[in-house]
Amino acid sequence: MTLPPEKEMVDPMGDYAVSDTSIGKKKRSNTEAAEYPRRRATIACQICRLRKTRCNGARPKCQLCSDLNAECVYREPGIKLDAGDKLILDHLARIESLLHSNLPNQGSHLALSATSPATSNDTNLGSDDPLTKTSSSGLPVHGRLSAVGLGSWVNPPASLSISTMPKMHTTPALHLLQWPLIRDLVSGVYDPQHLLQLEMAREPLRLTPNSGFDLTNASTYAQAFFNYGNVWYACVNPYTWNRYYQSALAQGFQEGPMSCLVLLVLALGSASHSGSISFVSPDREPPGLPYFAAAWTFLPSVMMRNTVVAAQCMVMASAYLFYLVRPLEAWTLLSSVSMKLQLLFGSPNRIPTQWRELSVRVYWNTLLFESDLLAELDLPHSGIVNFEELVDLPGGFEEEDEDDGEEEEGDHNEGEERRTARKYQGSSRPVDSQLAVRRDELWYFLAEIALRRLLNRVSHIIYQKDSTHTLASLGPIVSELDFQLSQWYDSLPRSVQFPLTQKPISNPVQTVLRLRYNACRTIIYRPYILAVFENEQAGADPGVKECCRRCLDATLRQLEHITSHREGHLPYLWQGALSMVSQTLLIMGATMSPTLSILLPPVPQMDAIIAGVVNEVERYAHLAPSLKLSAEIIRDAERRRQICLRSANMCL
Repeated sequence: MTLPPEKEMVDPMGDYAVSDTSIGKKKRSNTEAAEYPRRRATIACQICRLRKTRCNGARPKCQLCSDLNAECVYREPGIKLDAGDKLILDHLARIESLLHSNLPNQGSHLALSATSPATSNDTNLGSDDPLTKTSSSGLPVHGRLSAVGLGSWVNPPASLSISTMPKMHTTPALHLLQWPLIRDLVSGVYDPQHLLQLEMAREPLRLTPNSGFDLTNASTYAQAFFNYGNVWYACVNPYTWNRYYQSALAQGFQEGPMSCLVLLVLALGSASHSGSISFVSPDREPPGLPYFAAAWTFLPSVMMRNTVVAAQCMVMASAYLFYLVRPLEAWTLLSSVSMKLQLLFGSPNRIPTQWRELSVRVYWNTLLFESDLLAELDLPHSGIVNFEELVDLPGGFEEEDEDDGEEEEGDHNEGEERRTARKYQGSSRPVDSQLAVRRDELWYFLAEIALRRLLNRVSHIIYQKDSTHTLASLGPIVSELDFQLSQWYDSLPRSVQFPLTQKPISNPVQTVLRLRYNACRTIIYRPYILAVFENEQAGADPGVKECCRRCLDATLRQLEHITSHREGHLPYLWQGALSMVSQTLLIMGATMSPTLSILLPPVPQMDAIIAGVVNEVERYAHLAPSLKLSAEIIRDAERRRQICLRSANMCL
């Protein structure tokens, strides 16, 4: 997969920039070479790295070290920056100046940043934008938004990265039940921790391994995994798959990481081949479960190994548990993976060279999975995010790894498995030639890494719990975050860049990225909806009204074609369902607001959209107790909303 000329993918927070001119090529078995982005290093001394501040790279002392009268030590020689790197650093400097300033003490007028560059999404908040004008409503727009559902900007300590998910935040769906208008639609009282409590009380997954699992469709499932599944995870090398499969087959799928990994690929491939689990009858066995059950018997011994392949197997097992809508069980495995990775990355000598690329991909999978869980559930943080700046971005897998590395790590049995496999491949035993797989693809994975970091920062900056925000202080932050989101979109390669239209897309990757994009834009602007819910007259201000319009537009884009969420059924069904619930509650409240309702489509169209979401979430209800409760909440809320609207019309 190649990029258009001079196309760059840029981290929205300025952490990296990669272009096709700097992409190295790996050897491939086919004639078409895939290209992969590599991170560029920038000058930074150790003091600036620890404080997470911009280093000007001056020698012998940078400006900060000179000001602090500290010893200035550079970890690596300086590298000349090109124009793209300088642009990224300029963006980062502007972000830091905003975020590290005392925004709550700014003036009382609503004035969003007029300095952000224009974007292709019409999100430029320049001087002609109504958002940059002072309040015309006469209301105290500098008054604080309540702590219900919102946090405030608090200057983070130098040692804290704002790309992390905060430990206490109000992003999850059930926090919206505390908002005005929305709380009137729900008859019960639900604590934001209720979903976690339900999942904790859930019966564990019970597996009955069947030693006679069927390999008849193995080639079909393997092909399905590499065509439709591995794109979400990018952590299985497609060029060594045949060798792995034949080795596991030759030694009869006995205990070991190789057999475990092959079975997990087949489990996820079967899931990819069969479509959304929401269409599987509750009394039927989920697709791929026999393979997963067999792999599960190997996991205890695999978990005892502190190797990259062991971590890879556990990440793959977590991925299948997400498919089964078992978020807490997936988190349990991920916590162990995190500890292994922190051990391995703790010293550069602990990961053999041939396993570096795989370790990077396993790391980012773990970080992305954990961030998605932390966005919805109040779970302990594993600490894996602390290695974020030390781990490179994914690159290309080598075509062949003649020695798997497990043997180098002291596993004689794995070496014996490979020798047995080679013996069978050289004999008359047939090798399934249909196990051809798709080439390695990374663009979705890289795009998701950048977007997840931005989503984490939105939660960290806007939704920290037990704090408050002023609209005046919120303005520049929202402007900057939306600009960064637009920059992320503009940097997407054409193969994954989705159209900013309302029409459905046939490409699953583009569909999922568009849903994630609109979800991010919704939570960036969601505080303004709360401002109107709390004080209807706040919507008279043109700036507030425009921000509400942008929020509602992004929300509707996620709900108007509700079945598009099924494209991400493999990794995102649970997260997607909770996102649907959040957006629907927001829309329900908006229909009951005189100011916001005029920003929405006609009533019949809104009723149809909400009914579609209710039906879709109810389809998922049997998959998890947290989703069952979510379905009950929005069904009850819609019933009460209709009653309230009818009563209001009768009064009129």
